[in-house]
Order: sequence, then structure tokens, then C-alpha cells
Amino acid sequence: MATLATASRLCLRAAAKPVAPVVRALSTTTIRPDSASASGYSSPFKFQGESKGSQIPDFGKYVSTGSEGKNKLYSYFMVGALGAVSAAGAKSTVQEFLVNMSASADVLAMAKVEVDLASIPEGKNVIIKWRGKPVFIRHRTQDEIDQANKVNISSLRDPEEDSARARQPEWLVMLGVCTHLGCVPIGEAGDYGGWFCPCHGSHYDISGRIRKGPAPLNLEIPEYDFPEEGKLIIG
Repeated sequence: MATLATASRLCLRAAAKPVAPVVRALSTTTIRPDSASASGYSSPFKFQGESKGSQIPDFGKYVSTGSEGKNKLYSYFMVGALGAVSAAGAKSTVQEFLVNMSASADVLAMAKVEVDLASIPEGKNVIIKWRGKPVFIRHRTQDEIDQANKVNISSLRDPEEDSARARQPEWLVMLGVCTHLGCVPIGEAGDYGGWFCPCHGSHYDISGRIRKGPAPLNLEIPEYDFPEEGKLIIG
């Protein structure tokens, strides 16, 4: 009897062992929907057919409330302000440069020379220095004026009327620099009674016009004026 009872218990144990996993599996499958609903979350992605518990997050509070036009206006303002400041700085720099480059008072004083014509006798030459160059001033006689006006203009290398070279016929004012290579001609010399350049043999007449030699042009006439009787200002 004891042996039969023992065998019966073993059979019952063997038959009862597979039941436990089934019960646990069934319990797991029944609990899963409840746990899923209890641990619901908001997904950033939403697909058709998904449960209503999944929601797309709202990022509205992170979006700028300013309009696009307002941002452009601010950018334009900053660019314009920077441009104005740069222009003001450039203007100041240019002004300082021009002031430093302008002529000083002593240079401006040398730009004009005043000559007392009463000290120059008729038929004589005077040489003065103006801007580092010699200037010939000739007090011409009436015979010299007539001689200058009798010249045939068409025969000259550099045709020019005497009246165009002398504002007042008796006063001839010229730069004393040969138009060939820059030598200083000698007064009252040459074949035409005017000036002669000893460097290469250029001859000028009593009006300072080139008559012979390699010089291509007449002696240059500077800017001058007669502000009053007996006064000459060169420059």
C-alpha cells in the first residue's frame, strides 16, 4: 500500500508541473494591455491608426514671435550705421591728408612776386627768381616793339603775334628757360637782337620767339598782371 501511495504522488507531481508555465504565460498576456495603458507616453511621431494617447509635442513656445520684416529692418539699420561711421572716418582721414599736403605759408608767399617797374630803365633786362626759375623782364623801346610787329608770322617755327606775348607792348615778361634742354639764354645776344642760348645755339628775337637753332618753341610766358601803374605781379 505504501508503494502504491508513493507512485500516485509522483504521478500527480509530474502532471502538475506543466500547468504552472501556462498559468504564468496566460497571466502575462492578460496583464500586458493594462501595463501598456498605465505606462503611456507622448511620441514625437504620429502614424495613422495609432492610439489617441500618442501626441506630437508642441514647440510653439520656442518659436520666435518677431516677424521676418522686423529682422530685416534691424539688419539694414546695423549695415547703414556701420557705413555712416566708416564714411565719417574716411572723410576725417582724407581731410588730414589734404591739410598736410597743402602748401605752407612760405611756399605760398613765393608763388607770387611783386616787381617795381620804375626801377627798370628802358632798353634793359632784369632777371628775377620765381618758383626756382629765372624770369626775364624787358623794358622795350618803341623801335623794338615795331621790329617785333614787322615779323612775318607764317615764317616762324612757333607762330605767335607779339601782342599775344606782351599785355603792355613796352613790357615783355618771359621764363628764362630755353625750350630745348632747359638752359638759361643770354640777353641782348644772338642774330635777332633778343636772346641766345649758349648750350646748343638757339636764337630768340626781341619778342622771345624762336628764330634759329634746335629749340622747338618760343620762350614761355608766365601768368602775370599789372595791378596798378608801375607794379608787376608774377604768379
